[in-house]
Amino acid sequence: MGLGVVTGIPGVGKTTVLSKVEGLLSTERLKYKIMNYGDYMLKGALEGGYVKDRDQIRKLPLALQRDLQLKAAKSIYEDTMALGEGGVGLVDTHAVIRTPQGYLPGLPSHIIEILKPNVIFLIEAPPALIIERQKRDQARSRVDYSEESVVKEVMDFARYFAVSSATFVGASVKIVLNKEGLAEEAASEIVRVMTGR
Repeated sequence: MGLGVVTGIPGVGKTTVLSKVEGLLSTERLKYKIMNYGDYMLKGALEGGYVKDRDQIRKLPLALQRDLQLKAAKSIYEDTMALGEGGVGLVDTHAVIRTPQGYLPGLPSHIIEILKPNVIFLIEAPPALIIERQKRDQARSRVDYSEESVVKEVMDFARYFAVSSATFVGASVKIVLNKEGLAEEAASEIVRVMTGR
């Protein structure tokens, strides 16, 4: 039990997989909470008047993004601790953020050391499938992830950063494939790792 960080690039299907995870955990009769890191950051960014929507966060100056990350991490940690012993916390976030200034680690040392996860999950899918999923999601603007070479590069950086982050706290890194139409299978793998069942 404990905290798991669930990462994946935009369009990989994290939200879908985590909704299936929630369904599975609710039948386990465990205390759990699924927290979206972006929601925590967006709350801080909106309160500060820095953005109007979530997709603008990654375009903010890096220093401001880091400050929002730190405030979000502290709030997530508090919410995880409120679950008590035996609870399962899952954080939906990105291991890497592609910004105009370069790649920003989503879980740098000062963040990962606050969260102290047991596992960092990387949800992955083939780049062509990710692009197709992005096209179907009309609620988000992701034109900067529209080429397979870019998606592959971001996925590679996500792996590098996930392993680097895990080293700071002794977490494991688990790759979970989200195959088309099989989100429940990916969710089952996450629940199995988090609960040991």
